[in-house]
Amino acid sequence: MKNIFLIGSCLFLLASCANQKSLPINPSQEKVLVVIEKVNDYWQQTHPQPRNAFWDEAAYYTGNIEAYNVTGNPHYKKYAEAWAERNLWMGARTQDKSKWKYTYGETDDYVLFGDWQIAFQTYIDLYNLDKMKDPAKIARAKEVMEYQMSTPNNDYWWWVDGLYMVMPVMTKLYSITNNQQYLDKLAEYFAYANSIMFDPEENIYYRDAKYLYPKHKTVNGKKDFWSRGNGWVFAGLAKVLADIPTDSKYRNEFVSKFQNMAQTIKSLQQPAGYWTRSLMDPEHAPGPETSGTAFFAYGFLWGMNNGYLDKAEYEPVATKAWQYLTTVALQSNGEIGYVQPIGERAIPGQVVDINSTANFGVGAFLLAACEMYRFIK
Repeated sequence: MKNIFLIGSCLFLLASCANQKSLPINPSQEKVLVVIEKVNDYWQQTHPQPRNAFWDEAAYYTGNIEAYNVTGNPHYKKYAEAWAERNLWMGARTQDKSKWKYTYGETDDYVLFGDWQIAFQTYIDLYNLDKMKDPAKIARAKEVMEYQMSTPNNDYWWWVDGLYMVMPVMTKLYSITNNQQYLDKLAEYFAYANSIMFDPEENIYYRDAKYLYPKHKTVNGKKDFWSRGNGWVFAGLAKVLADIPTDSKYRNEFVSKFQNMAQTIKSLQQPAGYWTRSLMDPEHAPGPETSGTAFFAYGFLWGMNNGYLDKAEYEPVATKAWQYLTTVALQSNGEIGYVQPIGERAIPGQVVDINSTANFGVGAFLLAACEMYRFIK
């Protein structure tokens, strides 16, 4: 395994050297804008037709809408609107509530499954950008979430991805409706998720209950914390803190989780600026991974931008991550590489290289880039 780790590290270093398009350590806002537009233009030009509203595609749009907010490029907003209209401003589309499910499922019956609910984030953002505030844009989001909150169940978020997919939906809808139930249920569902996936010793999350240590271990017998999974949570917490009221009785819990996660994530960064797929065992699946790294960079930058993280402590972490993202992950044509494919864990031997890209990885990159733009004064 050590030989595999060394080989993977050497291959990464060779790719890194070959791909040096080095930006300044502290780039200007103008240069960051160039990066944002290069990446997003490439993605939209190579994916001209809107696709479905499932999680992977919807995660891209959470980055695209931030790119619009930073650049003001009307094409980015139009691209999101075309996607929303293609999907009828819905996630999963079944109307019969008696058939609504929330275990894993990719069909239209899984209306209560968070992977179908993340689309609501962008629909709500588009609603807020709409001067007319067309209620049709958020009608399905309200219908689904209010039905879900009417049930006695609290186990909707049984995997870490769900915390990014749905927590921001609830705070965004609270901001529009002032319905306190959105915050009460947010706290209730979050408490359940913490009870089954959170490691209080390490202050980070397992992907879901089946990965708890010592039931599950890495190839070297260590705790196996998935990078992208914790990226989902860290980014999701930032989004919650952006919207939850300052006087909410639940706010301190989210602040504490965010700040404690930041400490652990910081300690696990690799010298080259990235995080490996298995956070505490780099040898388990060696080499860089972009989606987790981008979500972490976004969280650190957002935390500093909004006064939750100390700049002196975390700026070096974010800077190293940004250097990796823009000199290794970013390719000359605007493509984003080293994105682990769809999955739920670090897989020994899985190839993640310069040609590995995905919609959700682009979305994560855009989130980080937009926060870097805001970070630079």
